[in-house]
Amino acid sequence: MAENKEEATEQTTVETNENVEEQTVVAEEANEGNGAESESASLEAQLAEAKDKYLRLYADFENFRRRTSKEKVDLIQNAAEGLIKELIPIIDDFERANKSFETVSEVEPLKEGIALIFNKFQKTLANKGVKAMDAKGKEFDVELHECITQFAAGDENKGKVIDEVEKGYYLNEKVIRYAKVVVGS
Repeated sequence: MAENKEEATEQTTVETNENVEEQTVVAEEANEGNGAESESASLEAQLAEAKDKYLRLYADFENFRRRTSKEKVDLIQNAAEGLIKELIPIIDDFERANKSFETVSEVEPLKEGIALIFNKFQKTLANKGVKAMDAKGKEFDVELHECITQFAAGDENKGKVIDEVEKGYYLNEKVIRYAKVVVGS
């Protein structure tokens, strides 16, 4: 009977150990399943986070694009504002000169006033980068001059600008109006 008891105890111990091992294997499998599920859930969370970041970034970019487009339109519409503000006092001077034509009988003060206004106008344009082109006596250059006509001239004036019909102008070293000239041939 003692042997039966020992065998029964041994058998119970073996069965218990087998049960524990089975439970461990089942738990490990469950953990592996949970690991796959938790890994899947983790990847889904990362994907959702990436989508959210993408949508926010896209929305920020669209807002930036709209804002810069609006700023560009505003800049184009108001580009000449500074120049116009500086030209308004010159218009005021011309209005005063125009009124003085009615009352003044002498021509010299009028000439002097117009010359002052003209100089003020030239200085304002010069401050904005506008510079008159000096063409008379220079070699004819297609990049700077527009030939209106050719005039027979001596050999020393051949290919040179003899007369300037309309002045040419630069804006910050860029030609904005070509000089209309008469060229010697």
